Amino acid sequence: MLVRGHPAPQEATKVITCQKCGKENQDHYKFCLGCGAELAREVAQKPYGRGAPVDATQGYVERGTDVPPETAMAPMGAGGTEATHASPGIPVQRPRAAPEPSHLSNPSPNGAAAYISCPQCDHNNPAGNRFCASCGYKLNLSSVPVKPAVSAGASVGGNVRLTALRADGSEAGSYVLGQSASETIGRDTGSIFAGDSYLSPRHAVFARRGDRLYVSDARSLNGVYLKIRPNSPWPLRFGDIFRIGQEILRLERLELPQPTPDGVQRLGSPADGYVARLGLVIGRDTTGNAFPVPKTGLHLGRERGDVLFPEDGYVSGLHCRLGVGTDNSITLTDLGSSNGSFVRLKDEHPVSPGDILLMGQQLFRIDA
Repeated sequence: MLVRGHPAPQEATKVITCQKCGKENQDHYKFCLGCGAELAREVAQKPYGRGAPVDATQGYVERGTDVPPETAMAPMGAGGTEATHASPGIPVQRPRAAPEPSHLSNPSPNGAAAYISCPQCDHNNPAGNRFCASCGYKLNLSSVPVKPAVSAGASVGGNVRLTALRADGSEAGSYVLGQSASETIGRDTGSIFAGDSYLSPRHAVFARRGDRLYVSDARSLNGVYLKIRPNSPWPLRFGDIFRIGQEILRLERLELPQPTPDGVQRLGSPADGYVARLGLVIGRDTTGNAFPVPKTGLHLGRERGDVLFPEDGYVSGLHCRLGVGTDNSITLTDLGSSNGSFVRLKDEHPVSPGDILLMGQQLFRIDA
C-alpha cells in the first residue's frame, strides 16, 4: 500500500470564496469545485495555513462535495489496505444547493421537536426544511418520513434494524436484531454480512439494557467504527484510531528518547511545542508516515491543511481537525466533510436511531 500522507508546505495557501455557493477554492482555480460557477478574481482572498486561525469554528467547513463521481465510495481493506473489488462504501453528498425560504411546518404528533432524515446523507433536518442542511439534497416532504428527534443513547425500544447503505445512500438490505439481551453479528451470521470478507466471523456485539442499545467490538480484525457528528468534537485518547477516506490514523504518545546508562543524551529533532503524533496505519502492526501534533492543533484534508492526502479522492478538501485543549487533551472534529470521519470503538458505546457504523466494507444505519 502506498503511503499517501504528505506534510503541507509551511507557507499559507490563499483561497477564493465562490459568490454563488460559498465554497472555498484554491486561488488558481477558475471555476468553483462546488457549483461550477466562474470565480471572480477580485473576490478577497483568505489565507489558510500555519499563520491563519486554527480554531475549527472560524469557518473552515466544507459546504459541498468536491469528490468526483468516480470516487463515490471508499471500501476498507484489512488492516487499512485498499479493497480490490467494488462494494458498498461511504455515501457522497451532492453540492449544497441554495436553501429556499421554508414555509412548511410538520411537527411530530406529540408536539415534540421533529426532523426529516435526508435520504442521501441521513442528516437530521428540521421538519420544515425543503433542502438538506448538510448536503443540499431537495427533500420530498411527501415521501420522506418525519421522525422524532433523538440523541446519543436515546431509547430504541421494539425491533432494531441494521440497514446497509450503498455509495449513493440508497439501502442495500437490512438485518433485524433479535430481542435477546445480547446478539453477536458477523460474517457467520449470513444475510447482508455473508459476502464481506473484511468482516470477522464474530465481528460486533449488540446489547440491550432497558430501552437502550449498545455496540461493542467482538475483538474483530478490522474493528467497528462510528461516524461522528459534524462540527462536534470527539475526545481522543492515546492509541485511538480514526478513519478519513481510506486513511487510517492512530493517535500516539510522543515519547522522547531517554539518556543512555552513561548519561549521554540522544540527538533528535526539537520536540518543543508538540503534544502527540499521528501515525498512518498501513497494516495490522505497521505504521507508515508519522505527523507531530503541535499545541495549535492540526487540519487534515486533500487540498488544504497541515497534513494532506492529495491522492485520496474520498478525503474532502478540508476534512477534519485535531484540536488541543489547554490541558493538552485532544479532540477530533469533522468539518462537514462529504464522506465523514469515523472513530474506532474500543469500549461499549450507546447507539441511537440514525447513527452510522462502518464494519468491514459496509456502512450500516441504526433504524428503530
